[in-house]
Amino acid sequence: MATLFALTAMLVHLAAPTGVHSPTGVQSPQQRHARPVDSGGAVVAAVKPGWRLPLHSRPNGQSVGVLGSRTVYGGPMTLPVVRKRGDWLGVLTAAMPNGRLGWVKAEPGALAFGRVPLKLEADLSRQSLRVWSRGRVVRRIRVGIGRPGTTTPTGRFSITDKMPGRSLGPYYGCCLLALSGNQPHPPPGWTGGARLAIHGGAYGAVSAGCLHASMANLRYLMRRVPLGTQITIHA
Repeated sequence: MATLFALTAMLVHLAAPTGVHSPTGVQSPQQRHARPVDSGGAVVAAVKPGWRLPLHSRPNGQSVGVLGSRTVYGGPMTLPVVRKRGDWLGVLTAAMPNGRLGWVKAEPGALAFGRVPLKLEADLSRQSLRVWSRGRVVRRIRVGIGRPGTTTPTGRFSITDKMPGRSLGPYYGCCLLALSGNQPHPPPGWTGGARLAIHGGAYGAVSAGCLHASMANLRYLMRRVPLGTQITIHA
């Protein structure tokens, strides 16, 4: 699990999403499938510099926070859009509890839209991560997962930040991909923050909730997986 205070304190340069294409419009989300289908890529919305958008728990509901153009780790705020109701967009964001969408109003000029061509699927029972592109698996990655008592949460999340791991400490390996999810049951006395991530570490059910991968696979993910890519984690 990534150390929140160490990550927040760093000034990190994050690469812009790669393989993102301009959308023709925001589409309604497809039903969840055991084998995800990619028909042109998922819609993402990046908050433009200088904008601060109120975050709501539902359309026209009370504001529960504010989203700026940068994440708490300094990267571009890139939000997967999974629902649309008029001018309101349902987005995946770390500012909301696991399993709950946040809603932002698409103010004119506030958001830059694109499409992300990949999807990730983590299977905890098999301790594997699959990278999907256009309905087919393009890479299979062995991963370590959360140990009993601090199991990796299941649900739909997204990649919010990409950063070098070695600057954060000896625990993360070369690279770290932060997820929008949080660990609701950290170990007793844990002071490392609640955000989930994919980073280096041992295999097996050994972590406080994060996914562990080899250095070669982490470098692949850093290179190929854009910010805003969705990841589904299931048992």
